[in-house]
Amino acid sequence: MSVSGFSQNLITPKKASFFAPADTFSQKRFNYALGFSSTVYTGFSIGLYSAWYKQYPQEGFHTFNDWGEWENMDKVGHIYTAYFQGVLCYKGAKWTGLSDNKSILVGVICGGLFQTTIEMMDAFSTEWGFSISDMGANVSGIGLFALQQKYWGEQRIMFKISSVPKAYDDFSVVGSNGTSMTLQDRADHLFGSSFAEKYLKDYNSQTYWASINVNSFLPQNNKWPDWLNIALGYGAANMFGGFENEWEREGEQFILSEEKYPRVHQYYLGFDLDLTKIKTKNHFLKGLFSIFNIFKAPSPALELNSRGEISFHIFR
Repeated sequence: MSVSGFSQNLITPKKASFFAPADTFSQKRFNYALGFSSTVYTGFSIGLYSAWYKQYPQEGFHTFNDWGEWENMDKVGHIYTAYFQGVLCYKGAKWTGLSDNKSILVGVICGGLFQTTIEMMDAFSTEWGFSISDMGANVSGIGLFALQQKYWGEQRIMFKISSVPKAYDDFSVVGSNGTSMTLQDRADHLFGSSFAEKYLKDYNSQTYWASINVNSFLPQNNKWPDWLNIALGYGAANMFGGFENEWEREGEQFILSEEKYPRVHQYYLGFDLDLTKIKTKNHFLKGLFSIFNIFKAPSPALELNSRGEISFHIFR
């Protein structure tokens, strides 16, 4: 081998990792991303309709005012879901080599598409309807992603979820015809019995968090770890019906005592980890960290509820 050939081999650039964002636009990667996102969207839409909406009667487009239902936990959930969909779609667009502005636009469009699909399914379902407040929450979540990315170039305030499985009391509620059912029976009927169902549907177990990256708001060379966040959370408890703890089952009315089980709002202060700040050169791990960053890391938290009660949680 000649000296010139040897030197040429030495300076041959190392092939970029498949998981690393492209420096310039890649049509091949864009096609991969488009195919993947289209498959996910189609599967999500068909799966959701088949598993949920298909079993309920349909009617023409109509609206539904659900403001205040579940103590607005579902509204905060819409903000959270729209936010993280925007973030993840943005990062997928950056992987294809699109510019920052175009990637933000992709995040806005994709997040909006996923959420609007759900709202339209609601709009034609007799059981529900198109919710203006849900759409407002969706727009808020997408906006919180887009504005931060546009003006800060990063997500300094991240929205996350935690869900701590809850064991319900054996307390029995007696119906109007004398039949009794436990709170666990009611919870299983509302939220399902499997871990996955409870994680996604049990509002009594969920907490939504604004996870603030303190380091990004401080001067450079400060001592605050860039991976340690302060987290502010919101939750609610003792919800066994959408608007109130009254329900009907097989024609029988059940009413849960508000005095014994008051519906309360919960406000939390705790810590969190920003997984995207963990230093690694492995782009596959960076991608995993971005995905798992939509969940709050279990950590101690202080709770203040709407009844003025203060409590401490080892993990929340």
